[in-house]
Amino acid sequence: MAVSMSHKQKAYQGILQKIRQYMDAQHLQPGDKLPSERELAYTLGAGRSSIREALRAMEFLGLIETRRGEGTFLSTYQSFQTVELLASFILQEKQTRLDLADVIIILEKEAAKLAFWNMTKQDIAHLQAIIYQEADSLKDMHAIFFQCIFKKSNNKLLAKIWSLMYDFLAVEQEISNHKFFYKDLIHMYETKDYQGIETLFEKMILK
Repeated sequence: MAVSMSHKQKAYQGILQKIRQYMDAQHLQPGDKLPSERELAYTLGAGRSSIREALRAMEFLGLIETRRGEGTFLSTYQSFQTVELLASFILQEKQTRLDLADVIIILEKEAAKLAFWNMTKQDIAHLQAIIYQEADSLKDMHAIFFQCIFKKSNNKLLAKIWSLMYDFLAVEQEISNHKFFYKDLIHMYETKDYQGIETLFEKMILK
C-alpha cells in the first residue's frame, strides 16, 4: 500500500521549494547573504517557525552557513560529509551495496557509449596518461578516469547522478576495476569498437 505524505511534510517541502525559487529569482550565488527569518517569512508568506525549520535542514545539508552576528549565507555545497552520514545508515545491507555498485557500472557504461562519439585523439591520450600516472589508489584513478568520460558524454545530469552515487558507495568500499579494464576501454575508443563497450561492461556486472 502506498504511503502518502502528511500535510506537514507537504507544507515543509513547499517552503523549501519557495526558498529555492526565491534564491533563483534573486540570482543568489555561494557567498551571498540570505534575508533574515522575518524577511523570508514575510516575502514567502510563511510562518517564521517553518522558515527556521527549513533553514536548519539546509544548514545540515551544507547548503547554507550561519555566521554569528553576520547572518546566513549560501555556501558552496560539499557533499562528502552528508554522503558519509547517509551511507552509514543506508548501506548496512550487503545487497544494497551490491545493487548500488551495479547501478554505478550501468551509468559508467552509458557514459562511455555517449563519450564514444566525442572522443578525439587528444582525449584518448589523456585517458592513457591517467592510467599510467601516480595515484594514491586505484579507486582515485577510477574516479579521475570516469570524470573525463562523463565530461565527454556531454550529459551533465548523468554526470551529477554518477558523482553522487559514486561518492555514496566509495565511503563504504573500494570502487575500481582491474587495470586491464581501462586499457581495454581505451583500445575500443582507438579502434572504434562501439559494440565492444557493451560487452566489456556486461562482464563487470556479471562477475
